[in-house]
Amino acid sequence: MARFGFTARALVYMLVGALAAAAAFGAGGRATDAHGAIRAMGRQPFGTLLLFVVGLGLAAYAAWRVLQAVLDLDGKGSDFEGLLARAGFVVSGLVHAGLAFSAFSLAIGLRHGRSFGVRAWTTRIMDEPFGRWMVGAAGLAVMGSGVYQFYKAWKYKFEEDLRVARMTAAERRWARRVGRIGLGARGVTFGIIGWFLLHAALDVDPREARGMKGALRVLERQDHGQWLLGAVALGLTAYGVLSLVDARFRKVT
Repeated sequence: MARFGFTARALVYMLVGALAAAAAFGAGGRATDAHGAIRAMGRQPFGTLLLFVVGLGLAAYAAWRVLQAVLDLDGKGSDFEGLLARAGFVVSGLVHAGLAFSAFSLAIGLRHGRSFGVRAWTTRIMDEPFGRWMVGAAGLAVMGSGVYQFYKAWKYKFEEDLRVARMTAAERRWARRVGRIGLGARGVTFGIIGWFLLHAALDVDPREARGMKGALRVLERQDHGQWLLGAVALGLTAYGVLSLVDARFRKVT
């Protein structure tokens, strides 16, 4: 389940990167997120079959993430840090379950891949008591996660989950390169998403919230935005390649 899931996730991220690169360098289209990438898959030859396969892979990944948390497959423990890590596994599982649902829905024609984005969820949460504070806390958490992506890249923390002894010197060298580039790109996008969530909370305006698609388009509108978006697109593609490395070498207990 885990290896099949990593492969499906790799395809999604590599397509997100490819679409962002196409937008950056004028090859057509606009930068988008994982849901947009899944919709793009459906427009390809044999798109329905591709959507089913990717949907199954994402569902398998989501199930594995939840099992990681419930059964503590990675031995994180039950202290605060361990519970926080296991909660992160559940969140990742839910996100990928939503992506799997989008893929299946498109494949069988139930809907047109419409999804509730960050802005829609922010609007809903702000309607609740203490919703503004919850959105602000989420923004800080996402920004913190972005910083952690940089830390993982700088310290090669992602290697702790790999069966490094089974890798050749060249495989490890390339895994380190794509890992650093890919996690760095994720850190940039998480930082932008968290920043806009925090501003949405401070201004009590859910329209300020942005997801990955919005974060990429913010980069595109900056000075030298073409190159900024192109660099992050390369990084997201590299993160997809890192998922392929995980599919091959990840420790799955």
